[in-house]
Amino acid sequence: MNPPTQNTGRPGPTAATAGGAPHTDREVWAAVDLEGARQERQLELIASENHTSREVIAAMGSVLTNKYAEGYPGKRYYGGCEHVDVVETLAIERATKLFGAEAANVQAHSGTQANIAALMALVTPGARILAMSLDHGGHLSHGHPKNFSGVFYEFQSYGVEKHDERLDMQRVRDMARAFRPSLIMAGASAYSRVLDFPAFRAIADEVGAKLLVDQAHIAGLVAGGAHPSPVPHADVVTMTTHKTLRGPRGGLIVCKEAYLKPINSAVFPGGQGGPFMHVIAAKAIALREAAAPSFTRYAAQVVANAKVLADTLTENGLRIVSGGTDNHLMLVDVTPKGMVGKDAESALHEVDLTCNKNLIPYDQNPPSKASGIRLGTAAITTRGLKEEHMATLGRWIAAVLSAPTDESLKRRVRGEVGELTRAFPIY
Repeated sequence: MNPPTQNTGRPGPTAATAGGAPHTDREVWAAVDLEGARQERQLELIASENHTSREVIAAMGSVLTNKYAEGYPGKRYYGGCEHVDVVETLAIERATKLFGAEAANVQAHSGTQANIAALMALVTPGARILAMSLDHGGHLSHGHPKNFSGVFYEFQSYGVEKHDERLDMQRVRDMARAFRPSLIMAGASAYSRVLDFPAFRAIADEVGAKLLVDQAHIAGLVAGGAHPSPVPHADVVTMTTHKTLRGPRGGLIVCKEAYLKPINSAVFPGGQGGPFMHVIAAKAIALREAAAPSFTRYAAQVVANAKVLADTLTENGLRIVSGGTDNHLMLVDVTPKGMVGKDAESALHEVDLTCNKNLIPYDQNPPSKASGIRLGTAAITTRGLKEEHMATLGRWIAAVLSAPTDESLKRRVRGEVGELTRAFPIY
């Protein structure tokens, strides 16, 4: 294949030039350079990863990292915060406008930290919470027994139906009526179908529960209009800023105005101390980028790419959990190829396709092996790849998984992947 060269207009700093200062720690910067080269060489299919703009990266390495700013704009516990107050206020204003929310907190260090704050603000320790099972696509912070959520709250999990691997909202309603939770959580890290937020709201109202939506994976799709928004239906919405939203690693919370004070108190001083002002600056920049018409086109392309990739994999003998995808990701059952997810992940890594092993619903294998892999199209869409590339990519994946010990095949695919990544550079 010989695809046309793509100029993304997204140049990025290298280790040799980042920050504009000479670097003396050769060991660290050598590893940074190698990681940059790896990202350029490989196609990133991990659904929770993306490639940020140069401006986001620059903010992360700015002098704002030097500043302590405990508290909130206009109400800090440190002096000298007049300029970082401007940055945080911009981030808050942009978050509320982008997601159509009444209020926002932009200080959470991560999505899990955002969930910690939301739970602290909405319910008391020991409260009953209904959330999606990790084994069926949920997240660790939705009640895993080793996670803070499972330690401090009483969780019951809903999951997908065995016959179609989709959520049955009547089943969720029945569970809620029997369990009587104080809070219902919606959101997932490995569920490829549209979530019915109005149905979750109706169920929460029926049982007298609050509704918390974790939109970590779909935040960028929501911002770009490629997925229904939970904001009109939820009491609080948490998210990460580094997945489909294409910002820095971090968390963000939007909520109804009535919940802002307890949310703010739960973030600081409840769950963390000083905010990362350099990250908040990067969040503000990413939120501005996500409000542009080009981001709407990007979100639509992410979804279109995912559909073509899922269809191509199906045509080539792989099974997509739930039969397809409505968003940016898919779970691929690799057992039809006579392998487990761990081996599939390794085989694809050898040809410079990066993904992660993942449990599939009702998996008979342990998490260390798993029966599936999770694939996402957010990062490869950022590189400029379109539907025609997804068809090629799907055929590569199917071929490698059909013959994982065929060294000649892997050399050929790795070479073709290299041609594509050189034609579509990240920066």
